[in-house]
Amino acid sequence: MSITSHIHSSVARIRSFLRALIHRNRLEREMETELGQHVAARTDDLIDQGMVPQEAARRAKVELGPVLMHKGNMRASLGLRLFDELTADVRHGLRLLAKSPGFTLIAALSLALAIGANTTIFSVAKQLLYERLAVPHAANLRLLSWTGSEEHVAVHHVWGDWDPLPDGRVTSTSFSYLAYKQLRAQNHVLQDLFALKDTGVNLTVRDQALRGQIEMVSGNYYAQLGVKPQLGRAISPADDTEPGQGAVAIISDGLWERRFGRSSNVLGQVIKVNDTPFTIVGVNPRGFTGARNVQQSPEVFAPLSMQPLVHPATGPASPNTQHRTEAIENPNYWWVMIMGRARPGVSNAAAQAALNTQLSAIVRATMPVRKGEDLPRMDLRDGSRGLFTQERMFAKPMAVLMTLVGFVLLLACANVANLMLARGAQRQREMSVRLALGAGRVRILRQMLVESLLLAGLGGAGGLLVGYFGRNVLPRMTENAWERTEFHVAFDWKVFAFTAAITIATGIAFGLAPAFAAARAEVTHGLKETARTATRRRSGMGGKSLVGVQIALSTLLVIGAGLFLRTLASLNAMSVGFKTDHLLLVGINPPEKRYPAGADIALHQRLEQAFAAIPGVESATAAQVAYVSNELSDTDFLPAGESFQPNAHQVEDLNVVGTDFFQTMGIPILAGRGFGPQDTATSEKVAVINEALVRKRFPGQNPVGKRFRTETHDSDGFANTNPNEWIRIVGVCGNTRYTNLRQEPPAQFILPYVQQKSVGGMTYELRTRLAPDAIVPALRKIVQNIDPDLPLVDVRTQDEQIAADTMQERLFVTLTSGFGLLALALAAVGIYGVMSYSVSQRRSEIGIRLALGAVPSQVRGMVLRESTWIAMAGIAAGMGGAILLTRLVKSMLYGIAPNDPLTLAAGGAVLLLVALVSSWIPARRAARVQPMEALRHE
Repeated sequence: MSITSHIHSSVARIRSFLRALIHRNRLEREMETELGQHVAARTDDLIDQGMVPQEAARRAKVELGPVLMHKGNMRASLGLRLFDELTADVRHGLRLLAKSPGFTLIAALSLALAIGANTTIFSVAKQLLYERLAVPHAANLRLLSWTGSEEHVAVHHVWGDWDPLPDGRVTSTSFSYLAYKQLRAQNHVLQDLFALKDTGVNLTVRDQALRGQIEMVSGNYYAQLGVKPQLGRAISPADDTEPGQGAVAIISDGLWERRFGRSSNVLGQVIKVNDTPFTIVGVNPRGFTGARNVQQSPEVFAPLSMQPLVHPATGPASPNTQHRTEAIENPNYWWVMIMGRARPGVSNAAAQAALNTQLSAIVRATMPVRKGEDLPRMDLRDGSRGLFTQERMFAKPMAVLMTLVGFVLLLACANVANLMLARGAQRQREMSVRLALGAGRVRILRQMLVESLLLAGLGGAGGLLVGYFGRNVLPRMTENAWERTEFHVAFDWKVFAFTAAITIATGIAFGLAPAFAAARAEVTHGLKETARTATRRRSGMGGKSLVGVQIALSTLLVIGAGLFLRTLASLNAMSVGFKTDHLLLVGINPPEKRYPAGADIALHQRLEQAFAAIPGVESATAAQVAYVSNELSDTDFLPAGESFQPNAHQVEDLNVVGTDFFQTMGIPILAGRGFGPQDTATSEKVAVINEALVRKRFPGQNPVGKRFRTETHDSDGFANTNPNEWIRIVGVCGNTRYTNLRQEPPAQFILPYVQQKSVGGMTYELRTRLAPDAIVPALRKIVQNIDPDLPLVDVRTQDEQIAADTMQERLFVTLTSGFGLLALALAAVGIYGVMSYSVSQRRSEIGIRLALGAVPSQVRGMVLRESTWIAMAGIAAGMGGAILLTRLVKSMLYGIAPNDPLTLAAGGAVLLLVALVSSWIPARRAARVQPMEALRHE
């Protein structure tokens, strides 16, 4: 037979099967008609041969044989027999589950919780780690980045991401605008390159000031991404020409809904971005988050040419077009992200090599390369997920959570398998009868697997509901009290497919052992009422093994929960070095266009005085870096007599603060003095250093009165400190945590902001006698009276800020504690079920023991010893697994070793206690057995 004929034959068979399956009633009628025609034809033949009609009809039916057999053969020829048998198995399984509502409820509920936990964590992990940008053909996007050493030529000039690598090098996706233009002009290995820059800005929308994000984009951005606004037009190359020209904006769907009520009149309205007016020309489609981030969209998209006015970080804001051009094309500032689409026929390796050669030539031609500085090496990354910073933040935590919920699912499988083994042992007589009546062992095996899959289906349906309602619980648990988030977890076909897959796998996993046990039933032995004990004892051994597995998994989960709980306790018990209670934090970020160097300092002085005068405020100060906020600023620290060394690490952390900083924060001055009214813009420059800096840079010396300077290396210093000016140390303060709670207090020096040339944004810290929230309206009123376009940013308490720093630990404690409690509940059910079943099957043995003189306490002890040995074996296996696996989360722990003896011992003790409590009722029931009742049937 040719391949074509075979294909046609297969298609015909499939078509016949589907027709028969869909039109089943018609098929039955047709079979009845056909068989009736056969009988009628044969009857007529026999009548013609001389038989009377009644005898001819009877003889015809006898010759045809059993009608049901013929109909079964016809169904089998159409491929319907297996379908019919499976349908019958499903009906039978549903009846059995309905007859045992307690068993069904317990099994389905445990499966629903386990499958729901897996579905929830998977849906969040998928959104964080696997979702791509909402643009056509996102897989074709490529993101340009570079890698270099810490002495990279642009090390002091990057405005953007800057990530250290394990080998000591650094990587970044920031390039100079000039490099972007030249790379785009010389590009022949990717499709047209486009650029973008994302940054925080002050927005004024309908006379309301707020803080938001802007994505400044090149004119070809929308065309290359293939995205069209749902309203209005896109940003075009004509909008992105002269620096400072093209003040048009496209707003996000979220901002359109929140501030404009989705009105079409939004087009043509004017908003302010860092005090610069922009005309709205379009609204992005729902779900589009830009090219940098998959989870959350910036509020505003504007031409990249507006950077000198919106955020002039590459040079001072200037009305002069030539100055703006020089600023935006400054080769010393690396700040632009570059992306492009893969070109068909050009491999990533070839494209990366060509771009690397071009970048090296551009850097040599536009920047001075000093001795000891290396050139950047181009890397070409997958750009389908944008910058994808969430990978390093969430990849390991999500992997840990997926592993933990996987253990929970295995635990639920073991629990249900145990219940089904016990239930299957009670059905041995049923299986023996089925086998005696001609059922094959494969049919028995299939029937049991169908029942398991039905039970898993109930659990999967419940798990899908748990996952649907719980999918946004994790994002809400990671939110800060002061930040808006648009992070939503999609519940799409991929989540359904995952849930369906684990549901089927779960049903097979917990159903195989009971199915094989049922299929191995002995016909003659199973039919004897008095001979069931041995068979059930063998099943009991399998149940005890599964309970041991449950206890091992529960031990591992409980120990994991204990480690994260102790980590959180260690962090919460840590001293941060300052007083955190009744401390309100408020950010103010004045735009440089309205508040250039000097004017920003005057603004902060005015605000600081006004805030301090609010009734209920004990003191107020400002700081450029809020402590424990994952922010950092540093610069070179060069004491007198020490010069800058290119290869030496002379950088120290610093902060720029208000006069009352130490008093407001409660940081003790250990030597010398803090800042005071005598420290002004025209007085001698002063600083306070902490104990850690004294030990590091002035060991065995009194640093008060000594001088130092900072070095800026051809870039703007953090506080615009003049490298030729000396700064005198006037005091030593106590150590404080700086970036986060995990890092030890770093060496740090502190400068008064009134002595700087410019400071930009500041965080105000106000100590209050009232509830911190009570003074927020007064703060807003003061700021609006001074500048109605200036919003309050990130209003929170210091305690909330610290809680945000421990968000991951609190999340893991919550989740692992929940998993641990679920594991304990499942283990308790498993132990109770096995021991209860064991007691019921050993009732005769126990009766004999009691009849021969055993006392109830001995019987009770016998049952408890048995459960204890099962528990001890499971605990030992669980501890061994915990010792091996907890090393993988070492970096997520603090103040505790992965194999902490106390946590291991506590976890084992909890499981042993659960085992003893769960087996106490069966043990007490065994001790109350009456010998005469137990032996009556023997």
